[in-house]
Amino acid sequence: MYSPVGGPHPAAGKEKKLMDDGTLATAEDLYRIGRWGEGFFGVDDAGRMQVLPVIGNDTVRITIQEVVEELTEKNVQFPIVLRFHDILKNRVRQINESFATAITDAEYGGVYRGVYPIKVNQMREVVDEIVDAGKPYHYGLEAGSKPELMAVLSYDVGDEALTICNGYKDEEFLRLALLGNKLGRKLIVVVEKFSEIAPLLRLAGEMDVRPMIGLRIKMRVKTEGRWSGSSGERAKFGLTTSEILNAIAFIQEQGYGDCIQLLHFHIGSQLSDIRFVEDAVQEAARIYARLRKRGIPLQYLDIGGGLGVDYDGSRSSGDSSMNYSLAEYASSVVHSVKQICDLEEVDHPNLVSESGRAVVAHHSCVIMKVIGEIANGANGVATDAEEGEHFLVTEIRDLCDELAEHCNYQEAWNRASRVMESVLEGFKLGVVRLEELAKVETLYWKLLRAVSEGMKSADFVPEDLKDIDELLASQYLCNFSLFQSAADSWAIGQVLPVVPLTRLDETPTNNCTLADITCDSDGKIAHFIGEHGEQSTVPLHELRPGEDYYLGLFLTGAYQDVMGDMHNLFGRLNEVHVFCDDEDPTDFYIEEVIPGSSAGQVLTIMQYNAPTMANQVKRMIDAEVRKGVIRSREGVRMTDFYEACLNGYTYLK
Repeated sequence: MYSPVGGPHPAAGKEKKLMDDGTLATAEDLYRIGRWGEGFFGVDDAGRMQVLPVIGNDTVRITIQEVVEELTEKNVQFPIVLRFHDILKNRVRQINESFATAITDAEYGGVYRGVYPIKVNQMREVVDEIVDAGKPYHYGLEAGSKPELMAVLSYDVGDEALTICNGYKDEEFLRLALLGNKLGRKLIVVVEKFSEIAPLLRLAGEMDVRPMIGLRIKMRVKTEGRWSGSSGERAKFGLTTSEILNAIAFIQEQGYGDCIQLLHFHIGSQLSDIRFVEDAVQEAARIYARLRKRGIPLQYLDIGGGLGVDYDGSRSSGDSSMNYSLAEYASSVVHSVKQICDLEEVDHPNLVSESGRAVVAHHSCVIMKVIGEIANGANGVATDAEEGEHFLVTEIRDLCDELAEHCNYQEAWNRASRVMESVLEGFKLGVVRLEELAKVETLYWKLLRAVSEGMKSADFVPEDLKDIDELLASQYLCNFSLFQSAADSWAIGQVLPVVPLTRLDETPTNNCTLADITCDSDGKIAHFIGEHGEQSTVPLHELRPGEDYYLGLFLTGAYQDVMGDMHNLFGRLNEVHVFCDDEDPTDFYIEEVIPGSSAGQVLTIMQYNAPTMANQVKRMIDAEVRKGVIRSREGVRMTDFYEACLNGYTYLK
């Protein structure tokens, strides 16, 4: 059944129930906040989720619920995307300083010149903050398409920062890139396939500019996981060893040999195992060294992306995790390249990485309100015995009574399953009445709840009984669209942390999945962080009538912001930019609220004309007014209501 949240609050004034061990540490451990949060998230003494946006300064703590309350006062509708821009700045600093430390410790001869690939999140406000934070480090940008390159060219990243152009390129793309060189930028065109070289050099001649050329090598190292297709011989991008040699020869013949500046590789996104990073870097460093010995004036080695995010906090080599730290990643890259170059007796290259996911994932989260609960067997019928009832009704009632006395959970589950199957078959044949089916259904769910409760104290849980908790799990109905705000959760089963914003000092008693408001059965989240890996439910608190219950969907800053679709015409969310302010009592201020999509805007994208629609509905209302079916004043109100809906938010109020 579906039960809405609303009405009086019967629990008001009652003392809060602490977690089992009486501390908030249990809540942090239950949701693994300290492990996936990278120090940016925590829980306060009142059991509220907090953001610590400035690493090293624990006095700045933003309570997310206080942000929610301020937005509610401003009449900002939920769901919303919260952006903590100070986290973005800190991540840029962390990555650059990790490489700087590794370079110093290893006495490495080159420098680090990282770039942010804007495909991971192209939102202007995000790129603005990254460029601003990256200027002291000569941190650049990467583009993989013409529109992305147009955006990148509009930024002043500084004289020493790189601009990297990846992806397949037509002449217009190449001309745009060469325009960047004409403007004095260190813009490197990475050749993905041999056929791109001739037009690049021809256009360089026409535009009278010396290009900076990068060559992407198709690596032999084969990774594992969701993005393993980016590596190995069947990879989509890159040149084979023989193509690299032929490309170099052709470029030299055309008089542009001095323009070959960078060697690039990429073996996949979200690399969970550091061994793959080390193997790939060693292979690429060896190729770099051998090319340098042939007189190729390479200055940069670009290791591509792949720096992972520990989404589930397991610190493992699982698809949603990583078995290394940022510091270990930087140290491994630097030492691996140095070792190979020293053995080959060539200069150390300047290092480039294209880490996007690790830069932006943490800064953004989706805040959504739980608007109801869908629970199996929550509202049953009376199950008192009646004369002449079907024997299967009597059997399952007796089974419930026996379970209370003998606690044989496996037998009870087996028999109850058989009875339920027999009753359903009997109903189809017309020998079981509708009321009897309702009784058996009510008793069945009652028995399952008793088995589940009893198994909590059992030393051993049979394999068959482990499915019962999933059957009994509530679905919390949340005001958001999975397809818009968490596309990877639906498409590839990506685990994204889900945490209540409040009541983290109370024991969560309900195992839940999350259902969105789209009319699609796939619109649900059923992949969550678990104690022993991924699990199909998340522990949440019982909903209280009259009390709002908000959930945070965290680590959504990478890809989720830009990959959402228009399923059911739910558009972009209202977006809120939060900055820390140590002088403010709340430690934050809301810099900007960017309105999400209106109904009219998403309809326009689908080639509807909102004004025409409004006029058509008005004509239909006016026709009914003329007939006397609708009163004139009511007709005006109906017209105004329809137009207000066109201008309004697409999500539930």
